[in-house]
Amino acid sequence: MKKLLFFVIIFISISGFSQTKKIKILKADNTFTDPKFPEATISMGNVFIEHEGATLRCDKAYIYQERKLVKAMGNVVINQGDTIVQTSKYADYDANSKIATSWGNVVLKDDVMTLQTDTLKFNRETQQLYYKSGGTITDATNVLKSRIGDYYLRTKKFQAFTNVEVTNIDSKVVSNHLDYYTNTGIADLHGPSTITSKQNSIYTEKGHHNSKTNISHFLKNSKIFYNDRTIEGDSLYYNKNIEFASATGNIIVVDTINKSIIKGGYAEYFKLKDSVFIIKKAVAISIIEKDSVFIHGDKLMVTGKVEDRIVRAFNRVKFFKSDLQGKCDSLITFEKTGLTKLLVNPVMWTQGNQITGDTIHLISNPKTEQLDSLKILNNAFMVQKDSAGYSQLKGKFMYGKFINNALKSLNVVGNSEVVFYVRNDLQDLIGITRMQSSKNIFITLVNNEIETINYIDNPEGKTYPPSKLPKSEEKLKGFIWREKERPLNKEGIFIYDDIDTKKTETKEKEVTKN
Repeated sequence: MKKLLFFVIIFISISGFSQTKKIKILKADNTFTDPKFPEATISMGNVFIEHEGATLRCDKAYIYQERKLVKAMGNVVINQGDTIVQTSKYADYDANSKIATSWGNVVLKDDVMTLQTDTLKFNRETQQLYYKSGGTITDATNVLKSRIGDYYLRTKKFQAFTNVEVTNIDSKVVSNHLDYYTNTGIADLHGPSTITSKQNSIYTEKGHHNSKTNISHFLKNSKIFYNDRTIEGDSLYYNKNIEFASATGNIIVVDTINKSIIKGGYAEYFKLKDSVFIIKKAVAISIIEKDSVFIHGDKLMVTGKVEDRIVRAFNRVKFFKSDLQGKCDSLITFEKTGLTKLLVNPVMWTQGNQITGDTIHLISNPKTEQLDSLKILNNAFMVQKDSAGYSQLKGKFMYGKFINNALKSLNVVGNSEVVFYVRNDLQDLIGITRMQSSKNIFITLVNNEIETINYIDNPEGKTYPPSKLPKSEEKLKGFIWREKERPLNKEGIFIYDDIDTKKTETKEKEVTKN
């Protein structure tokens, strides 16, 4: 009795399972069999078929109950629930695997998107769609095209491969592999990809792009191209709404028009304000033929339109050029006029001369990019080392003139003083001149050495024999030899002097307290 009951239960279970698998013909104008298709039931005209919650309508269908297979043709419509509708010319439906293969002008719609392709497979079990012959997905924001695609209905995730394009009214994304979420408009980019808009174009090899919020994050070999700038870094954040970009790690900002490069560890770019802010080993490089200028500061800022760009450097500023080096607390360069200001305890080295003052102005020719003139404002001081001592010039102001990037003359104005080591044509030391004047001293230089000294009025002082110069007269008041602070190469601009480091730390503490 128990065995009989067991077999009855098993039979009912199998029958129930088979029943759920059965393909039901709910409606047809005509249903018949044909000896040519012995295993099939043929339905024609307004055919309506159901299988486990999904329905299929068509003009004609071949139903193979034993194989659990339907071959439909003519105005095929597949419905799954209230949200998924698919139309095509032809479709094969395997009830065992629950996979529908459709071809011929296939269109599938759910609550957020429309998919169009020539051939589509739909796995009802996994709720996955996939095609390999090219397809287009359209949602409220974007139109996506690709050669190969997988769409997961439950997560609204679309994986696109080969010749992928995502376009909307603002931008176009091109890639060979991306994951796109139709409900959020987010695209995860894998491999070389570009995003092009009116504002710029972006290249990345890994990134996260939200086409609805217009906020993106790029993580590998990423660059943003503007008309006048290129920004790249290990990691890039971009907000298109406010035209803001920030970059972290190995930053490079290229000014393609003004031929300059800025590097650092972190950068922020505000397109609407035409400004770039860079910190962490920041360096600005002005590209000059055969001899570029390297400027470093704790902070660098570049502002202004292309034709009127301004470069600012703050804290522990150093710069290097083969024939010109310098150091100060702050620096500002006006690229339109060629004026560079060295502010707060500046020092500059050129052609063997050390130049200091309260403020130093360097003026270059904006077109030729060659040095034109020099202004030292207040407490002007120039020192040139001699094997026997130091030649020195001092005054309230100094005005210099360059020819072919070489300092050729210097006009010392107001309370002028000079210590000059006089040598003959054989470079023998023949005397040491110590003079002072209430007015001006004018000097000329040849081959980096002082050639002549002219006094505007009668100066006070004299020329001493080399061994007779009093110790008290060897150095002018305020003399400091700062050669140890001089950057000797482009790497030297990152070497911080102890005194500058302490000053910076003190400033930071004061800011923190306030």
